[in-house]
Amino acid sequence: MIRKTSAEEVSGLEWFKSSYSDSSNGSECVEVAPTSRGVHVRDSKFVQGSQVHVSVAAWAAFVGHASGRR
Repeated sequence: MIRKTSAEEVSGLEWFKSSYSDSSNGSECVEVAPTSRGVHVRDSKFVQGSQVHVSVAAWAAFVGHASGRR
């Protein structure tokens, strides 16, 4: 499930980049902010832009797929 979030919901989030991010190529990175209700995802180059919020189950399925550990 993906839903839009309000400014109030995202103001106190703690964002981080993956340790797999290529710091030599700043044009290819996302940041995530996990919460008890799901995971927020944004483009690290445009932090004021759009964000996606996915459920914990959807994030777990994505990570499993992306890592090849399904």
